[in-house]
Amino acid sequence: MSNVTIIPARKKTNLNNPIPIADVRKVAGYARVSTDHDEQLTSYEAQVDYYTNYINKHDDWEFAGIYTDEGITATSTKRRKGFNQMVEDALAGKIDLIITKSVSRFARNTVDSLTTIRKLKEHGIEIYFEKENIWTLDSKGELLITLMSSMAQEESRNISENVKWGHRKRYADGKVSVSYGQFLGYEKGEDGKMVVNPEQAKVVKYIYGWFLEGMSYHAIANKLTEMGIPTPGGKTQWRQAVVKSILMNEKYKGDALLQKSYVVDFLTRKSKKNEGEIPQYYVENDHEAIITPEQFQEVQDEIARRDAKGPSYSGASLFASKIVCGECGSWYGSKVWHSNDRYRRVVYRCNHKYENGKKCSTPHVTEDEIKDGFVKAVNTLLDDRTEVLENAKLIKATVDVTDRLGQERDEALQEMDIVAGLIEKCIGENSRKAQDQKAYEKRYQKLADRYEKAREKSETLTVQLAETQRRLREVDRFIKGLEDAYIIESFDETMWRTLIQQVTVYAKDDIRYIFKDGQEIKL
Repeated sequence: MSNVTIIPARKKTNLNNPIPIADVRKVAGYARVSTDHDEQLTSYEAQVDYYTNYINKHDDWEFAGIYTDEGITATSTKRRKGFNQMVEDALAGKIDLIITKSVSRFARNTVDSLTTIRKLKEHGIEIYFEKENIWTLDSKGELLITLMSSMAQEESRNISENVKWGHRKRYADGKVSVSYGQFLGYEKGEDGKMVVNPEQAKVVKYIYGWFLEGMSYHAIANKLTEMGIPTPGGKTQWRQAVVKSILMNEKYKGDALLQKSYVVDFLTRKSKKNEGEIPQYYVENDHEAIITPEQFQEVQDEIARRDAKGPSYSGASLFASKIVCGECGSWYGSKVWHSNDRYRRVVYRCNHKYENGKKCSTPHVTEDEIKDGFVKAVNTLLDDRTEVLENAKLIKATVDVTDRLGQERDEALQEMDIVAGLIEKCIGENSRKAQDQKAYEKRYQKLADRYEKAREKSETLTVQLAETQRRLREVDRFIKGLEDAYIIESFDETMWRTLIQQVTVYAKDDIRYIFKDGQEIKL
């Protein structure tokens, strides 16, 4: 029976990398009054005069004009010629920063305001709301946009809420649906459930197996193309992104993560990856698996390991990204000697051996030397199997701090929720009644700093927790591999993948085999 786990929404903001700001910024002001009454027009003239002087007083600001609308309601931006011209000029590169009195002066319609802020932000154009002291490109702005997003959803619920409710109700009930025409390995069964397609499942198993043998996404894509196997979409040319998506899709182990993406803006229907902004639903044992959960997790750990190594990873062979230069720390790469004659052989040497005018003294090694050394190292390890296993289990017990890290992370996420609520309340109070703005800014900044501290802590703990869990699984696989291992007379690929972390070459008589439990054997 399927087990559905709800993964609650947890993110209150999405802090992107800051957009570089020019030394001199082109700054414009925006002023608006709602009616054509005399007292409102006086306010309007005062705003124009104020922002003109305000901008000109800054040496690092270049005056880009004042845009105005008078006697026009702000429930929509469609009738505001000054506003629309300002946005057009900003997108054309004539404005870097827009200053306005407050969020309510900018637009009373939350949807219009939010859409404009996002559009300008995508082009690196900032808006400063003076009353709220909000800059849309900093963390406060991100929080404001998130809060406004929530308000915009409320305003548009008559259009979209029924559709969203239907989707989420189906997700909460664990009802899984996929685009079978674009999904390799499964087809729709008579009961509407996912059913394994045996021929396509073979391809999925090939992909997972090749990846664990050390092949890169690119190499796997090339091999599938050469074999004439069609892509999930029926094309002849495989791409590495398609290969990676197959390797990371939990449906191949029989589970399903629902609501991976969501519509950010109902006006544009723009979709984005769900990174915790709204709930997700994880359905276990939903359908027949093609890949075992253990193999799937091993692949995820290998993906994380390769990603950590960056673009330097190579999957050209079983030994690629496994042999390290003991002098400079670079990877050893394969070189073919005598490629056109009977003395042809493959050797490995430091990839940076002759770079930058420096020459590493570490020697090259052949595949046979690495294989022979591995046989000796494994057999040496097996001589002390009992002691090594005890040490590995002790390491596992020492490393296993997942409960503590998980609890601390959950506390940080809870703190983010609490502070986000306080910030929303703070903004609301300031917009409804007059307050001492210095006191408001101090209070707001204190809350923003508190939120940022909690966010940074939660992200750090999430990374630490994931790495700890990966390390525990690696030690588990090592323990199981060592328990199943036996004295070998020749090189064994399975034991190589299961037991070895890396091989470090210092000299011909100093090659060290480092196993996944940290044990090092020098040959």
